Amino acid sequence: MVYVDEEIYAFDLQKALLSISEQRRKQALRYKNEQGQRLCVSAYLLLKHALKDQEGITENPIFEFGPHGKPSIVGHPELHFSLSHCREAAVCVLSRRPIGIDVESLGRYREAVARYVMSNSEMQRIKQAANPELEFVRLWTMKESLLKLTGEGINDYMKNVLKDIPESCFTTIENLEKNYIYTICEL
Repeated sequence: MVYVDEEIYAFDLQKALLSISEQRRKQALRYKNEQGQRLCVSAYLLLKHALKDQEGITENPIFEFGPHGKPSIVGHPELHFSLSHCREAAVCVLSRRPIGIDVESLGRYREAVARYVMSNSEMQRIKQAANPELEFVRLWTMKESLLKLTGEGINDYMKNVLKDIPESCFTTIENLEKNYIYTICEL
């Protein structure tokens, strides 16, 4: 199940910082601006809600990290989650199967950036789309959600990330009114 928070200014940040793990609090406070802190806290609060809602787990999750930085929950190897945030929203997905999610704001499309991370066929798809910017962000969230699922993270092979992955592995939700889209990847 996907959990979304579009109201990152609706909670008391100082109170929320006291309600999360010390590990996550330190991570949130590394952000220099309040918005970054709020997004980091919000994503964690979504995970806490998901754990309680789906699994009955009420304690603060503590993370351990794989070789490329992919987090997992200490003591719960059976659970898989992914967190992401952009200016407009924080998102979380929790599953008993490997899963990844990425959310991105819609912004100005730049072809030079697209050429750097998209394959030739993806560039064709973007150019032929009714809304090239939206298609670029859709493809980008597909790539990043897959890399979050695998734990690889952004790498030098972004152009070929989707090469042999069927599109049926992805679910993309567009919230054009709020200016963001997110994609979930499940293999």
